Amino acid sequence: MKKLVILSAAIVGLVMSAPVAFAEDITFSVVGPMTGQLATIGDQFKQGAQAAADAINAAGGVDGRQIKLDVQDDQCDPKQAVSVANRIVANGVKFIDGHACSGSSIPASAVYAEAGALMMSPASSNPELTDAAAKAGWPTIMRLYTRDDAQGAFIGPWIAKKYAGKNVVIMHDKSAYGQGVADAVKATMNQNGLNEILYEGINAGEKDYSALVTKLKELKADVVYFGGYHPEAGLILRQSAEQNLKFQLIMPDSIATPEFWQVAGPAGEGTMFVFPSDPQAKPEAKEAIEKIKAGGFAPEGFTLFSYAVIQAFAEGIKRAGSDDPAKVAEALKNGQPISTVVGPVTFDEKGDLKNVSYDINQWHDGKYAPIQP
Repeated sequence: MKKLVILSAAIVGLVMSAPVAFAEDITFSVVGPMTGQLATIGDQFKQGAQAAADAINAAGGVDGRQIKLDVQDDQCDPKQAVSVANRIVANGVKFIDGHACSGSSIPASAVYAEAGALMMSPASSNPELTDAAAKAGWPTIMRLYTRDDAQGAFIGPWIAKKYAGKNVVIMHDKSAYGQGVADAVKATMNQNGLNEILYEGINAGEKDYSALVTKLKELKADVVYFGGYHPEAGLILRQSAEQNLKFQLIMPDSIATPEFWQVAGPAGEGTMFVFPSDPQAKPEAKEAIEKIKAGGFAPEGFTLFSYAVIQAFAEGIKRAGSDDPAKVAEALKNGQPISTVVGPVTFDEKGDLKNVSYDINQWHDGKYAPIQP
């Protein structure tokens, strides 16, 4: 009888402890370049994720569990990204808001897939991220952002029509992101009847691009499409201005940050870039934007996409009735729209967004805004 009482007490203790375990915090990792030249993107990730976590926690959390964020720095370096990914899965974290650069996301995704963790990038656009995952049968690799081939299909034909007969140069920074998007733009531009006079990769991180500027000057470049990031873009424009060379620079989404203007200065005037249709204009984003701004941060660039990833994780867990990453991924791909600050989103079987749209933005006097194409 004594043994039975002890056993019964133990069973009661286990039952009583079950709700307590479920009520523990749930951790989401936020990974991006928190330091280095692209730290502004990492800050956008962190600010967006924290704002989302705060809002969800204030509303009761995820099935009663509070969201805790684990911020990790990969410096947009592939080796560092793999090291960070291994550390995250070793710590038992199942959900990853990141990475930023495609060159980091792609190798890190293999680590997460093997561990069964759910990775959702709010910025990586190289198609290989989800294409390779689909081929390998990895269901937990997703992105809440657009693909380079979709961006190329949007802007390439526009460049071909707008600048027919002009001297167009295609450049990239040799990264998975930069070269990937440049190749996508080149392909669709060529298909629409306009061929570039130069296709060239540059070395990111250099401080002197005067030889490149001289080459562009000799070629009488009218338009330059550059797949790369804001530090190099700003320097190239500034050094071009010093040689009295003016051309129309067109970029992908990477220069949606005030730091572009800090580097380029007035030489950045008129620079165009492609970005998903203005997330800050969405009515769903109004309250979040006000709160983020009240905290002293401007929600530029990828801020709202990182916010939306946290929302998607929370909604996926609720729909799945579980925090099992595979079940959450399946629940997110079931075709039902997910309400986020960037509007309702749906995912295809690869884990890519459906029905994306873009704006052409232009820099003017230190600020950017969508323009009529």
